[in-house]
Amino acid sequence: MNNKVDREVVGNLRCWFNNYVQKFDRKEDYGFQQNIDLKREHTERVVREIIRLGNELKLDEYALNLAEVIALFHDIGRFEQYKRYQTFSDVRSEDHAMLGIRILKEYDVLGSLENDTQKLILCAIEYHNRPFLPDRESKTCLFYSKLIRDADKLDIWKVVLDYYNRSNGEQNASIELELPDTPEISKKVYDSLMSRQIVYTKHVRNLNDFKLLQAGWIYDINFEPTFRSVRKRGYLESLRKNLPDTEQIREIFKIMDMYIEEREGNRSVD
Repeated sequence: MNNKVDREVVGNLRCWFNNYVQKFDRKEDYGFQQNIDLKREHTERVVREIIRLGNELKLDEYALNLAEVIALFHDIGRFEQYKRYQTFSDVRSEDHAMLGIRILKEYDVLGSLENDTQKLILCAIEYHNRPFLPDRESKTCLFYSKLIRDADKLDIWKVVLDYYNRSNGEQNASIELELPDTPEISKKVYDSLMSRQIVYTKHVRNLNDFKLLQAGWIYDINFEPTFRSVRKRGYLESLRKNLPDTEQIREIFKIMDMYIEEREGNRSVD
């Protein structure tokens, strides 16, 4: 077994990923294929994001390769999830991270690596979509979990904003998680964000709640390069423009702006 994730290992794992995902292609079904392509392309961009973040954090070659593998497989469960349930909503189906871990184990995808390396990869995948990270976990696992969470958010923001700002009006229920587009926002969503806390998916009732959940990710950024990217790309400003101009929305984003100013003032992010 190999304890080092070198370029040969990464290349072999990429080949497995491509061959596995190709099995889900259904060219004759536009809607199905659209969503398979959505997650395939998302994975590739998250890989690029995590490598960029890793370089800015000055990770060594081994750490960068390990991060790349984690990004490559972080959403491997999404493809089977969509095939089984025709949704990307974990609430309406099952936890895609745990489904992905079962798939990786079933196919023994990481079998060429040492057990500790396998456990580290699976640990980061398991925690990448959790509302909060556990207190009792190794520093190494938590580091890579934070790294994939940041890289994942950066691209999800891009995906949803490209969708919200689309000009063709074409809807995709999988991106919207089949939520109704009603004007109100839920009290629990409002209260969470006013308390500078992330929003739980279980409290999301409509598309406005979902957009606010995404804006609330600003409270779950782990690394300074991620924070800079959010600011540079104008993600929060764009989300704000896709929400109603109400007093509650203005209050929420005022609190977020204050938080951002504080973060920029102390630069205390790892």
